Amino acid sequence: MVNDDITNRIKIVISHYGLSVTSLAESIGVQRSSISHILNGRNRPSLDFVMKLVKTYPEVNLYWLLIGKGHFPSTSEFSSSPSLPKGTMGESYSSSESKKDSEPIRMVVFYSDGTFESFDAKKT
Repeated sequence: MVNDDITNRIKIVISHYGLSVTSLAESIGVQRSSISHILNGRNRPSLDFVMKLVKTYPEVNLYWLLIGKGHFPSTSEFSSSPSLPKGTMGESYSSSESKKDSEPIRMVVFYSDGTFESFDAKKT
């Protein structure tokens, strides 16, 4: 059985909004049993579940939900969705602290339906 802090943070969200498992399931568009399995520790929340929860309840800070950093409900200092530092999507980001000879190790592509693909760099 899985039991971790994200489950506890989901319970905090449910309590904060005064939701039942059924009302949460209906509001984010998932099966009631899916939420019950998460809350009982049988399953871990999927990326799709997390993204639906954050999209439906924008006061839920993504970083707080996933790793416990930030605030809930989110404050103006912390956004519920991450922003890219400098540049825009499709552009590389570099900082003065980065190593000039470093190479990419992984690329993750997120799709609008909540799915993602991860590509590891080939080691030579």
